[in-house]
Amino acid sequence: MLLLRLHKSAPLRLLLLPRRPPKPSSLLRPRPPRAAMASVSGDAAARLAYPPARRDASVLDDYHGVRIPDPYRWLEDPDAEETKEFVARQAELAEAVLAGCPDRESLRREITRLFDHPRHAAPFRRGSKYFYFHNSGLQAQSVLYMQDDLDGEAEVLLDPNTLSKDGTVALSTYSISEDGTYIAYGLSESGSDWVTIHVMSITNKQPMPDKLSWVKFSSISWTHDGKGFFYGRYPAPREGEELDAGTETNINLNHQIYYHVMGTDQSQDILCWKDPEHPKYSFGASVTEDGKYIILGTYEGCDPVNKLYYCEISSLPHGIEGFRDTQEMLPFVKLIDNFDAQYQVVANDGDEFTFLTNKSSPKNKLVRVNIKNPELWTDVLPEHEKDVLESADAVNNNQLLVCYMSDVKHILQLRDLRTGNLIHQLPLDIGSVSEISCRREDKEVFIGFASFLSPGIIYRCNLASTVPEMKIFREISVPGFDRTSLQVKQVFVPSKDGTKIPMFIMSKKDIKLDGSHPTLLYGYGGFNISLTPSFSVSRVVLCKNMGFVVCVANIRGGGEYGEEWHKAGALAMKQNCFDDFAACAEFLISDGYTSSRQLCIEGGSNGGLLIAASINQRPDLFGCALAHVGVMDMLRFHKFTIGHAWTTDYGCSDKEEEFQWLIKYSPLHNVRRPWDQHSGSQYPATMLLTADHDDRVVPLHSLKLLATLQYVLCTSIEDTPQINPIIGRIDRKSGHGAGRPTQKLIDEAADRYSFMAKMLGATWTE
Repeated sequence: MLLLRLHKSAPLRLLLLPRRPPKPSSLLRPRPPRAAMASVSGDAAARLAYPPARRDASVLDDYHGVRIPDPYRWLEDPDAEETKEFVARQAELAEAVLAGCPDRESLRREITRLFDHPRHAAPFRRGSKYFYFHNSGLQAQSVLYMQDDLDGEAEVLLDPNTLSKDGTVALSTYSISEDGTYIAYGLSESGSDWVTIHVMSITNKQPMPDKLSWVKFSSISWTHDGKGFFYGRYPAPREGEELDAGTETNINLNHQIYYHVMGTDQSQDILCWKDPEHPKYSFGASVTEDGKYIILGTYEGCDPVNKLYYCEISSLPHGIEGFRDTQEMLPFVKLIDNFDAQYQVVANDGDEFTFLTNKSSPKNKLVRVNIKNPELWTDVLPEHEKDVLESADAVNNNQLLVCYMSDVKHILQLRDLRTGNLIHQLPLDIGSVSEISCRREDKEVFIGFASFLSPGIIYRCNLASTVPEMKIFREISVPGFDRTSLQVKQVFVPSKDGTKIPMFIMSKKDIKLDGSHPTLLYGYGGFNISLTPSFSVSRVVLCKNMGFVVCVANIRGGGEYGEEWHKAGALAMKQNCFDDFAACAEFLISDGYTSSRQLCIEGGSNGGLLIAASINQRPDLFGCALAHVGVMDMLRFHKFTIGHAWTTDYGCSDKEEEFQWLIKYSPLHNVRRPWDQHSGSQYPATMLLTADHDDRVVPLHSLKLLATLQYVLCTSIEDTPQINPIIGRIDRKSGHGAGRPTQKLIDEAADRYSFMAKMLGATWTE
């Protein structure tokens, strides 16, 4: 959904977020075997003419006595003319291939038609007004509306679509002051992680002069007096130079927390916290709901662990502004000063705080402590035996709205804040809680829900009644989508070591398991991120018009079963991710859904790594591969932008033991000619997708792998057995995925899925 999630000053995560693309389902008559996987012309003997790329044999790195060549190191410079020429030639090749995909325009037309439906996010209240996001259908970006009451007339507060002609300026973060007077909002351009914060008066909708630059991985948190807010920033990447922000690859170091006072220049902002001894740390500052405390979280990477400090605002004799002309930082008190576990504030009554934590509880629990006497911690809600405690929100003064994940499906409960005791289980279909909009004083809560077959429902839950009432507040409807024609089921697939891997399978009802169905398998497997059921227009179109079966594999590395599940697919255990994914692919073949030549795999970001590693390890198992914005060079990822934060999941080649883990699966370093082992075999048809302003996983990862694949498999030998095309789709004015305008989402879906359809031999039916 193209709607902003409402985060209550969530801790910043520098994650490789999955791009949640589509996953399809349906049934179709396949083409004869080999032509289905043949080159774009449809002629199995035709080979693409790949543009030459210079190989520099002089670039050799020594990793703990092992010499590793890096012949395409020059592609790491995005500003070099040679790199720009490579990108332009690859873009021409990809466009020529895509122009020969017969279903491209049919896909674009139908995805556009189904996308054109109104979408709402849950409302939230600040001051005397309600606010919510809405997209009329094909608007590039969702619009923020406000209204005096839920039945009143809504008016536009902030429309990002007016800020650029092509919709590439996006709202990436926002916060409304406690009394509802001001909104501070962050804008990003062309998909970059860099954000510029602006402020607007809500009363008269006039922009204020405040403008804050070089903000990244930051929430915005107002003090309750409305005088200003906390935010996080980095030093400018290159001082004094004109910079197309988002295209640079400089490492992000020395994150700092500032307090901005309304009406002042950014140069006057008050430095609240920095840690120059640990330049890779990142920080998040938020004000508690009662306005009394500033909570500082410190993160050393992407693991669910953090330090937690606090500062009592009333203890500052001259307030926060008293620190402007001093060299001192705010006097934070260290409550948790190690990285043993995660601590998130759920609520506080004065000095007594309730936290969600994974301390000695990999599936999470709630604990309570008086921060002035931190020796005694008590469990409020112990860890569940099987289910993961995903979130807890204080509501209705003394109650908790608790969300559990049970076998990748969400459960909602109302519990007592003091005791943790269950009050009510809230009725919820099988699917995902996409958002919870509430504050502690609210007797009314808004809950967003979605599933593979439900585009979205916002429930209005009244907690004042004896039994909580869940009523539909708004339901998203997609014209032309008949959910009764589809079915979704969940299976549990044994992996190589016997671990049961959950997988969702969506298809048309009553399909025959005769191995004939084109199938898309999607995965992620990293950073404690769970792939819960979600709705996708593209997925529905593939299902109803192209006969696809679509599957989502919940492999290890994610958060589906808590921190143990995450750690079982990280660091030295990363190979489990690839084994789990291969097991799911083999199940789909052995159970009669599809065949290897009709199976496409897809993933984004960390999932792009998954796809690239999978085709290296099992090129025989797949007919097509779509790898979005993947981490492909596992030996050098930590040197660019925020890559150093991912070492908590991957390790780092600077350490010999960790180098040995990484070199075994790094996509860039494991491209082999499969026909050397098995005559007649080749890599599946492959599309690598990246974007020029991706400053999360910089494009050099995909560019270097693209050059390597094309050289090793295609251009380095005459009459290569590699007939399946290997192409790169390189988007312009686009980033890692967040904030992408609607038209770009549609165009990319049409491109990658028309390529997939042609490679698998799937055809269009109206």
